[in-house]
Amino acid sequence: MASLLATLLLTPFALGTGGDDLLDPRVLVIGAAVGVLSSVIPYSCELVALRSLSPGVFGILMSLEPAAAALAGILVLGELLGPAQYVAIGLVVAASVGATRSGRQPAPVLD
Repeated sequence: MASLLATLLLTPFALGTGGDDLLDPRVLVIGAAVGVLSSVIPYSCELVALRSLSPGVFGILMSLEPAAAALAGILVLGELLGPAQYVAIGLVVAASVGATRSGRQPAPVLD
């Protein structure tokens, strides 16, 4: 719903600045595909995973998402990261590995 609402709200501004190319069916199909592939499919997969994994494992996997995104940016887009960014990725991965191997249960959250 959020993507649909954002599309409806931003379309008039896009048409005002983008010219006639935005009404090209090819551009509309590519835009719709990007919207579906970048939000709907990953969100659906996360919901399926959340139902089948324990909350702790799911949380650890979610903490690895930024590292996976950075790796995709390096491999697919050829992005260059700075030394601090590589250290940050390493720390996130190390924390996830440590949380997985420790076997400790997190303290209960008190309401």
